[in-house]
Amino acid sequence: MHPAFSVVFFTTATGAGYGLLALLGVLGGLQIIPPDFWLGFIGMGLALGLIVAGLLSSTGHLGRPERAWRAFSQWRSSWLSREGVASVITFIPAGLFGIGWVLLGRAGGWVAVAGLLATIGAIVTVCTTGMIYASLKPIAQWHSRFTLPAYLIFSAMTGSVLLNALCQGFAIGSKMLLAVCVLMTVIGWGWKLAIWRYNDRLEIPTTANTATGLAGGTVRSLEWPHTEENYLLKEMGFRIARKHSARLRQITQCVAFALPVFLLAATFTLPWPFATAASLLAAIVQFAGMLVERWLFFAEAKHTVTLYYGR
Repeated sequence: MHPAFSVVFFTTATGAGYGLLALLGVLGGLQIIPPDFWLGFIGMGLALGLIVAGLLSSTGHLGRPERAWRAFSQWRSSWLSREGVASVITFIPAGLFGIGWVLLGRAGGWVAVAGLLATIGAIVTVCTTGMIYASLKPIAQWHSRFTLPAYLIFSAMTGSVLLNALCQGFAIGSKMLLAVCVLMTVIGWGWKLAIWRYNDRLEIPTTANTATGLAGGTVRSLEWPHTEENYLLKEMGFRIARKHSARLRQITQCVAFALPVFLLAATFTLPWPFATAASLLAAIVQFAGMLVERWLFFAEAKHTVTLYYGR
């Protein structure tokens, strides 16, 4: 039993991809980042590549991937469906922005409008992804005020660090962008610590008695409701030892936050070739750390249905 890597990679890759796309859309459209073919080609390719890779990996999580298209029809009631619709719609202005900014080398006018729409679409899609988990009342660790902002913060954090690495590679990096990267990483670090503090103090009032509606004694499960593990037990009933959880939290803090802050801070004083290497390393290390953070996000969550299994 363990959280599915497909979902872990999906949330990490799409978060970084949409964060980078949003920044490219607004900064490129407003001519803060100059139009350049290779800069735009690599930047848009990286952003859209991460998004597509994440979306494709999510289909591997489905029992019947060929039926994934049916999820789009439930957008009135399902955040998962809304996420799918938003992600597809976002590709339209993103594609137009890519054509204008990358292929035509233009900025302003309709290119700026397309870039801003791509930015809005990226933000909306990240919000729908966060709401998939924030709306799940049976999982108290996710159904809190921290979940949705966390998705937005981590997306902006990883996206800005990726953009900084890209700009440093083309020798157009700025101290303002570096400062934003450091600030967003510190904010993400603080927000993650707040989430862990909240979850560690979380008291779930639901018990086997209240779940079954039985009173007059302590309800215990004599046997499982079925003969084999199901989806919920495999991915939302994972039991992780406290010592392993503490160690993984330390790794997350070090790799996703502390080390990137150190590398980004060092970039302020390093000459161009070394600044590029430090920025690129910060982006790679942070992405790896966020994979650990997302794994913990799923591993430490507990679905109320596990009460029926004596947990």
